Amino acid sequence: MAKFRNVGTVDGGVVRFHGAAPATGGIPTMDAEGVASGGAFLVSELEKRDPLIRKPLTSVTYPRDIPIQTGGGWVDYVSAMSVAYGITGGSGSGPVQAGGSNGLPVVQASVDKGVYKAHVFAVALRVMFQDMQRANFVGRSLDQLLQDGVRMAYDKHNDENVYVGLSEYETTGLINNPDATVSTVADGAKGNGNWATKTPDEILMDINTAITETWAQGEYDLGAMPNHILLPYEEYTDILTRKVSELATETIFDYVMRNNVAVKNGGKLFIGATRWCKGAGGSNTDRMVVYVHNDRFLKMDELVPMSRIMSAPNVANVCYDTAYMANLSEPQILYPQTITYWDNIGGDT
Repeated sequence: MAKFRNVGTVDGGVVRFHGAAPATGGIPTMDAEGVASGGAFLVSELEKRDPLIRKPLTSVTYPRDIPIQTGGGWVDYVSAMSVAYGITGGSGSGPVQAGGSNGLPVVQASVDKGVYKAHVFAVALRVMFQDMQRANFVGRSLDQLLQDGVRMAYDKHNDENVYVGLSEYETTGLINNPDATVSTVADGAKGNGNWATKTPDEILMDINTAITETWAQGEYDLGAMPNHILLPYEEYTDILTRKVSELATETIFDYVMRNNVAVKNGGKLFIGATRWCKGAGGSNTDRMVVYVHNDRFLKMDELVPMSRIMSAPNVANVCYDTAYMANLSEPQILYPQTITYWDNIGGDT
């Protein structure tokens, strides 16, 4: 292996070697004399550095699937008022009056307040002083890199909070609310409910049955017409790509979107995928979630959006510490009758 005693100097952009040049194919090494001369190349100068920093692969879908209201401050609970009405004798024949009547039915109101938990999300970011100086030297922001990690942790926390809640704090989410009605889809001609073996008409029937029964639980109020369906990625991909027939160009997804009950009644329908539906049903089967996406019916409060609260030097550890905090509520299912679960569409059926 060839060795440099003196690597050389740069003259007009050309390296001029002093002494013997390295043999062809050799890897030059530098001794103390060469380094001290100030003419040595840094190893990093001989690398092609990719400027892209590859971050972890992940996904979150919670902003798409639940209305989020911002504001409210640092509170422990979120409350929502509801009212139920009643009339003496009922609203059918009760209000009918005739001559000589000596009394009128009375309308009464029962006002109730629902209370939902809120919690504080808090994480710390620590940048060592020495690492900060090194980052400045190479032109990268270590602080920004760690801020991206904080944001990722925040989004993943919200994703879990919205879909399944935090079991340690006895909260639930869109996928596992205990007050929602749970049903099993009907078996198809192949003898099971698995969408992979069902025909396009059978899948359409499952979706229309789910929409209609959920709508019925909402007293057929047009505002309570379900407009949002969540599926596991496997079933979503299947209907998105499988053709209605071998000769057709239309997929099952297109067929369903044109012929569902919601659209036929003047409404809209969104069908999307989320990983939280996989295995969420009974006996670890895949679950379809049908509900009304409207802040009258369900929502989550971002009471205090994630904020950089304070930053201070830490002399004992030679670093800078920064605290990030937010205040969030659990998902609020304000009309539990307008959300239903339909199991057995896939998985261990």
